[in-house]
Amino acid sequence: MRMLDLITKKRDGFELTKAEIEFIVHGYTQGQIPDYQMSSFLMATYFNGMTDQESTDLAIAMMHSGDTFNLEDISGIKVDKHSTGGVGDKVTLVLGPLVAACGAKFAKMSGRGLGHTGGTLDKLEAIPGYNIVLDEDAFKAQVNRIGISVIGQSKNITPADKKMYALRDVTATVPSIPLIASSIMSKKLASGADAICLDVKVGNGAFMTDLEEAKKLAVLMVQIGKLAGKRVKAILTNMDEPLGFAVGNTLEVIEAIETLKGNGPKDLENVVLEIGAYLLEDAGIASKEKAIELLKSKLHNGQALEKLIELVEAQGGDSNYIKNPSLFTKSTQVIPLKANKSGYIESMTTIDIGLAAAYLGAGRETVDGVIDPAVGIIFHKKIGDYVQEGDVILDIHANQKGVKDALSTLEKAIHIGTQKKEVVLIEGVIL
Repeated sequence: MRMLDLITKKRDGFELTKAEIEFIVHGYTQGQIPDYQMSSFLMATYFNGMTDQESTDLAIAMMHSGDTFNLEDISGIKVDKHSTGGVGDKVTLVLGPLVAACGAKFAKMSGRGLGHTGGTLDKLEAIPGYNIVLDEDAFKAQVNRIGISVIGQSKNITPADKKMYALRDVTATVPSIPLIASSIMSKKLASGADAICLDVKVGNGAFMTDLEEAKKLAVLMVQIGKLAGKRVKAILTNMDEPLGFAVGNTLEVIEAIETLKGNGPKDLENVVLEIGAYLLEDAGIASKEKAIELLKSKLHNGQALEKLIELVEAQGGDSNYIKNPSLFTKSTQVIPLKANKSGYIESMTTIDIGLAAAYLGAGRETVDGVIDPAVGIIFHKKIGDYVQEGDVILDIHANQKGVKDALSTLEKAIHIGTQKKEVVLIEGVIL
């Protein structure tokens, strides 16, 4: 088998076999296939696409390029979720404890934030003492014991994907739906869960800005999961404004705690309930309708919050911060952004809101960047709300970094007009 022949085959629009895809992934990961040939193959794939079976074979080959988690030792059906990334997306912090309180086994490996999107690990590490590093045995034992664990990804998870993504990034082949889907699903399959719900964000604050393209991605990821023997569903959720009111690590943890008390923002709660219902259904715990009733009861009777406390304590964190969020370190400055005229908030440039938070120190530009957990943004008004000139739209929580850049960015990101508009939160479901 020669890489040149496989490049030619893909260039001419033919379907590659499982063995051929395995040859490409293994050869490139081991350094036997040079960058220039892999670049040519990626560009041929960008233009000619892949069948669902090819995308599945690629995801599985990348999965097997490194460590995989075998969760068979965990009793019951293991559930997981994945978000394609957004602003204010603290769903895992609410969803995980909630579905675990309902009897599901929530076994999740998460990532860090980069650019304008926050990472679940950064938010969890805002809780003093929380340890994101557990070996596989400890991870499985904890899920068996309390029903939940959320840890960082192994450094050797899908090394082929890491290497291929770095090359895609410099060869203009990132926006290929088969390559995006295979990349995401390789990591989800390596994590070992039986049932997965994908939260595909779409809008001006998401990586997928076009609804039809987001649907194509969601459909393909669901199909890859099913062909790989998993129970997979996807929901498409709107990211034309931040999810919830808080953007920033500690601020989002506090909002998640309030949501687990039954006092959270309705958009956040609704996304959590939708994903949670599908996971409970796939775990065999309840039908979707009954699952929503069960989730709501656990959200309002304190049991979901107790499960977050259990999670934090099990992973070395100080649960006093969950019981009393006023203990969290606060920013030194709170700077209001006021409406410069009266009218309705018609739209937001959500990606710029995420970037403004990053300027303050809530995000990072590089993987090694340092996060300031205390900083961020709290919204008081969102799309569809009426504001009088001088009303506070949001508060910037800042220390010393990036205040001027954040303020000027946010001023341009909020658009006030004469029309009252609504955001459709859930744009679609792929079953």
